[in-house]
Amino acid sequence: MKIKSVQLKNFRNYEKLFVQFEEGLNVLVGKNAQGKTNLLESIFLCAIGKSPRTNKDKEMISFHQHLAKVTTTVENHGGKQNIEIFLFDYQKKAIKIGGLPILKMGELMGHLHAVYFSPEELKLVKDSPQERRRFLDISLSQFDKQYFYALSKYNQILSQRNELLKTKQNQIQDTIGIWNEQLAIVGAKIIQFRMDFVEKLSIKASQTQKYLTEEKENLVLSYSGLVGKTTKEIQEKLLKAYKESLEKDLQLGYTTIGPHRDDMKIMLNDIDVRYYGSQGQQRTVALALKLAELEIFKDQTGVYPVLLLDDVLSELDVQRREKLLQYVTRLQTILTCTEFEYTVPCTMFYIQNGKIEKREEQK
Repeated sequence: MKIKSVQLKNFRNYEKLFVQFEEGLNVLVGKNAQGKTNLLESIFLCAIGKSPRTNKDKEMISFHQHLAKVTTTVENHGGKQNIEIFLFDYQKKAIKIGGLPILKMGELMGHLHAVYFSPEELKLVKDSPQERRRFLDISLSQFDKQYFYALSKYNQILSQRNELLKTKQNQIQDTIGIWNEQLAIVGAKIIQFRMDFVEKLSIKASQTQKYLTEEKENLVLSYSGLVGKTTKEIQEKLLKAYKESLEKDLQLGYTTIGPHRDDMKIMLNDIDVRYYGSQGQQRTVALALKLAELEIFKDQTGVYPVLLLDDVLSELDVQRREKLLQYVTRLQTILTCTEFEYTVPCTMFYIQNGKIEKREEQK
C-alpha cells in the first residue's frame, strides 16, 4: 500500500498544496510550526476518518474559511483510488471514495491503512486505560470492519443503558435485563477481538522491543478484563457482572463494567512499565507497539501500511534512531523532523510556511 499524492485546500495552514510521495522513506524537514504535523494529520484523517489530534473537525479548517478538503491518492494491489474528505464548519464531514460518497464511516476502513506515531503517543503507555483502548480500537477497526460495527453498536447500547440508569425509575428492573443481555452479546465479541489481537501484538512487540534494545528488554502484553476461553463464556461472565453491579451502577448513574473499562497490561522485564519504567523505556515500548502493529498489518493483508512518524527522532538516543531508520526503509514511511543528517536512502522535502519543496532522492 502506497500513498501517491496528497492534495489540500484550506487545511490548517495550507491554503493549497499538492505533493507526490515516493516509495521508501520520505523525510519532511522544517522548523517548528511550518505545517509538517498538519500534513501527517491530513493523511491519517483519510485512513480512519478522524484526526489524531482533535475531536473537532472545524479546528482543521483554515482561519476565516468554512470548508476544507483533503484528497489522498492511494495505490493498492495495482490500482489507484482517491479518498476525498470534505470538512465543514456548519455540518458533519463528507467522504468520497473513488468519487462516490459513502454513507457510513465503516465504509472508509481498509482503503488506506496507516500507523501514526508522535511523541504524544507516549500516553499510550503511561496514561489512563482509555489511551490503550483507543489504540486497540483504531487498530482493530482498520483490520476488520466487523469490529468497527460491533464497537459502534456496543457504544449505542451502552449509552441507552446509562440513560436508563440515570432515570432511577422503580420499573428499571423490568427493562434493564434486555439491555444487559444485548450489551453482553456485543461486548463479548469486542473482548474476543481484542484478546486475539493482543496475543498477536505481544509476540510482535516482543520482537520489535528486542530489536530496538539489542535483546536487552523483554516485553509482554496481556489483556485485562472479563476474559474467557470462548466468546460464549465471556458473554456469560459479562451478563453476570452487569447483574451484580446494578446497585452500584444505579448509584453512580453509569455502567461500571465491560470492555469500555478494560485495559492492556504492559510488562517489561517483569515490571509494569506503566508505573515503574523510565521515560526512555516507556517511549521505546510505545514505538515497539506501533512497529508491531505494522507487522500484524503485513501478516493480515500481505502488504505494509503507510507509517507516519512525527518528530520521533529527537526523542530517541542515537542507537535507537539508527535502528528505527534501518527498519522503516523497507516500507513507505513519511517522517517529519527539524533536521536530518543521516545517510539512508530517502526522498527529502523541505517545508516552510505551508510550502513544500522536493529535493532529489538521497542515496
